[in-house]
Amino acid sequence: MTREQFSDPASLLHQHGLQVTAQRLAVLRAVAQRPHATADQIEEAVRLEIGTVSHQAVYDVLAVLTEKHLIRRIQPARSPALYEARTDDNHHHLVCRSCGRVVDVDCAVGQAPCLHPSENQGFVIDEAEVVYWGLCPSCQRDGKTRQGGSQ
Repeated sequence: MTREQFSDPASLLHQHGLQVTAQRLAVLRAVAQRPHATADQIEEAVRLEIGTVSHQAVYDVLAVLTEKHLIRRIQPARSPALYEARTDDNHHHLVCRSCGRVVDVDCAVGQAPCLHPSENQGFVIDEAEVVYWGLCPSCQRDGKTRQGGSQ
């Protein structure tokens, strides 16, 4: 989804056949404001916005919103699941090996799928997921290496 589509989350939920609830609205807003947040980070933001909410309720909302393609769930290796609002393209991610920072990177070709395998084995491919690993500029400046170490 684009940021503009999140400007009216109630309409967005209605358009996808979902009941509008305080939890769903708060989760949508939290994901839109915090790209690549974990479920725990989203839960914390939801609690700040609406008060009491169960851990399970947040997970249930994240599952429904992911299923309806309103948000995207990614899970780089050795990382908890992360959620983002950018679902309208086939972008990829850069992950810092030291601090875990995740940022979006546009598809090399710009359209889905941006990678064409040498053999599709009969699959109809509609998406490619690529994770680039390295050190972010901040960790490079700090002389860090993998998993928070120093050079």
